[in-house]
Amino acid sequence: MKVLLVWPHIRKKLNLAILTYPLFTLQQVAGATPKNHSVRIVDERYETLRFDDKYDIVGISCLTYLTRRAYEIADEYRRRGITVVIGGDHASAMPQEAKQHADSVVVGEAEASWSQLLEDFEKGNLKPYYIQTKAVDADLIPPANRQAGSNRPFVAALEASRGCPVGCEFCAVSHRVGGGVFRMRPVDHVIEEIKTIKNRYIFFFSPSMTANPAYSKSLFKEMIGLNKRFTCYGNANVLGRDDELLKLASEAGCQYWLVGFESISQDTINSIGKKTNKVEDYEKTVQKIHKYKMKILGNFVFGFDEDKTDIFDETLKLAYQLKLDLAQFSVLTPFPGTPLFERLEKEGRILTRDWVKYTEAAVVFKPKNMTAEELVQGGMKCYKEFYSIRNIIKRIIENKSFDILYFFNIWKLKNLDYKIYYKMKGLKKNELRAKF
Repeated sequence: MKVLLVWPHIRKKLNLAILTYPLFTLQQVAGATPKNHSVRIVDERYETLRFDDKYDIVGISCLTYLTRRAYEIADEYRRRGITVVIGGDHASAMPQEAKQHADSVVVGEAEASWSQLLEDFEKGNLKPYYIQTKAVDADLIPPANRQAGSNRPFVAALEASRGCPVGCEFCAVSHRVGGGVFRMRPVDHVIEEIKTIKNRYIFFFSPSMTANPAYSKSLFKEMIGLNKRFTCYGNANVLGRDDELLKLASEAGCQYWLVGFESISQDTINSIGKKTNKVEDYEKTVQKIHKYKMKILGNFVFGFDEDKTDIFDETLKLAYQLKLDLAQFSVLTPFPGTPLFERLEKEGRILTRDWVKYTEAAVVFKPKNMTAEELVQGGMKCYKEFYSIRNIIKRIIENKSFDILYFFNIWKLKNLDYKIYYKMKGLKKNELRAKF
């Protein structure tokens, strides 16, 4: 049976593929596909989807802001008589909506239901919904199938652990089915998968490589000598105190830690349930990471109820003070299925359900202490100033980022990427603010 897996995108062939994160979700689904089926991935960021190609069944997964394109693809395949399955975070949160465009919807993690779905389809007994109510056992998470498609020239994606136990109000990861249950794949499984990856650079999709420091230390020890370079997510509290973890990570090849600082206000941190963050310890965390010759991308979110218009300048000030290598400034976005969405909906503050605007760069809810326009413009100001050519050069000198290969292929482009990211994900200027 011929299986097609599709990752939609609103702009085909951006010619900026090197700047985008590697696709992982569909490579994982391809890895869970029984070997008696042929499977191919088409990632619309890199290639054009050809509807005339013949497949028995099409699976589609995407982020919330891409659902319009996902539904267009699904509708076209169904018009041609091809069975369509939709899954992923948005479909799991809005299964009835997704079902309007699909023959079947996968809710939750796909590993436990995908092979059953394919078997049912072959027997002519496809069910309308396949709902995984429990977190998939980490031992049963298969290696990704990178041969199926959507490979990047420099970076490969990998999953060592799954789930995040922190449970921030706005986070779509920890509130999906199984997302709040932290699980660790056996270290030997991960190491064997790494050895099959030809790319030198790896992006760990695990939501937190600090949720269980003992596990990560064991993994990093085994990675030493594999000659890989990698980026991973971590929480500020552990990174600020665990020298052994940082030393092993550096020796294993870690070059970047992605840290969700979220806000410079401790009141905000407390209100969203980010138990791992103490604002007063941010500087120590960054200094520790730099001490072990690794870089840091700090994530900040604007639009929390505690935020006023001075939050933008104050965040920039702290970002410079911390000497962050990279920073990401996002607009708070209440994704369906999160407690934040439910709360704002009850308060009558959701301004639109036009999912294409749920980009983390457009305002889709009514802020409490500023206007929607002030929120968008404040975020854009932070990007413009932090990623000015002058500030990029200044950080290169101050942080001694002189690894030539990494600099040209990853670091410099990633700086420019965030300028492009904000303009692209914010859509057109007159669409930055949700229409309602």
